[in-house]
Amino acid sequence: MSPTMGGPRLDHLTRRRTYVVGSRQGRPNRPSTDCPFCVGGLEAPDPYDVRWFPNRWPAMDGDRCEMVLYTPEHDAEFWALGVDGARRVVDLWAERTAALGARDDVEYVLVFENRGAEAGATIPHPHGQIYAYPEVPPVPLRELVDGVLLPDRVPDDLLVGRHGDWLTWVPHAPTWPYELRLAPLAEAPDLVDPRCDRDGLAAALVDGLARLDQLFDEPMPYMLWIHQRPTDGRDWPGARVHVHVNPLHRAPGVQRYVAAAEQGGGVHFDPVDPAAAAAQLRALPGAPAVRDGDRAER
Repeated sequence: MSPTMGGPRLDHLTRRRTYVVGSRQGRPNRPSTDCPFCVGGLEAPDPYDVRWFPNRWPAMDGDRCEMVLYTPEHDAEFWALGVDGARRVVDLWAERTAALGARDDVEYVLVFENRGAEAGATIPHPHGQIYAYPEVPPVPLRELVDGVLLPDRVPDDLLVGRHGDWLTWVPHAPTWPYELRLAPLAEAPDLVDPRCDRDGLAAALVDGLARLDQLFDEPMPYMLWIHQRPTDGRDWPGARVHVHVNPLHRAPGVQRYVAAAEQGGGVHFDPVDPAAAAAQLRALPGAPAVRDGDRAER
């Protein structure tokens, strides 16, 4: 184990766990030239459609942190990949979920993306990451134990769209303005399960992320993650794969901050009514590739 990287530390007052990873201070920060993710770059010496590789600056030891390149196009947006391109990304997510989840020392596989400098992305080339945890992290565990996910009961005024088996909506009590949640109607526990409609997920992501960019006519920085069934061998009968998308702007060029009262109190205050947010997103055209080909059911 690296001398600068140990297991999670527990803060005995807040009960939060933290990995202290001093080695990550040296990772690159938005290089202006020689993108390592472009074809011929450090991390992509050969042509590719989608690609994964171990993170050179991992947050955890033991090959638990991976990078996922969505496309060789440096300036592409996720929605511009179209459904076929997004499906290749979804398939790679599922492939790596299966491979990492099969390890005896991995109990949870988290797929995620930080898009934009405001979200902490250090390289602008379209990419995401995967963390393979030795235990089920607190946030998905809380959802699994206490949460209720019922996409079939989403009210019409919060619904943004449907693509195949997947619904996209604004949650009833969002933390972030224009927050999106995506989930299948089928009880598919993870990306690997045959009940998971990967075409529907790809189309829902393409359409939903396009709407966020269209909202203020500028690229929307966001945090995205996928919650799915743990890989610890337990049954988890209530697990259902779903996606959280947390956009960071509340108005054109204006970032929404989770500030002191919310951090200190643990209660959030959303300045945008979720039904109004859903209506604004529904009114946008969505991604042309979805609209012209795989038209969303409304």
